[in-house]
Amino acid sequence: MQFRYSTTDPTQSELDSLPRLPLVLRQGERIVNAVGLVDSGATVNVLPYQLGIQLGAAWDDQKATIRLAGNLGQVAAQPLFPLAEIADFPPIRLAFAWSRSDDVPLILGQMNFFMEFDVCFYRSQLEFEVKPRSR
Repeated sequence: MQFRYSTTDPTQSELDSLPRLPLVLRQGERIVNAVGLVDSGATVNVLPYQLGIQLGAAWDDQKATIRLAGNLGQVAAQPLFPLAEIADFPPIRLAFAWSRSDDVPLILGQMNFFMEFDVCFYRSQLEFEVKPRSR
């Protein structure tokens, strides 16, 4: 399925467009509509703090911690595993580093978004294609 690159602000130009993917996250009875940045350079999926709260997660300093890298290196994170619904594909459990900050976008990275989906970027056409991996 193909998706358009998009901006987050109407004042941005086409040059500011990025591959953003709408998805629905489910944790128990909680449902959150979100948009994730598809980032082949990101090692892990990252979930902003408030999205985890909306999913009913509770921050517990006793849980396992995840060390983020790059400009997120100082942000604490814990594992969270909601179901994700993307387009008409079957739901899939995604592994997120749930960050203790809202200053991070929802990122879909190598672990485990790119392990579950094949993605082709067509930047010159401002489109990208996502399909479940062949099993």
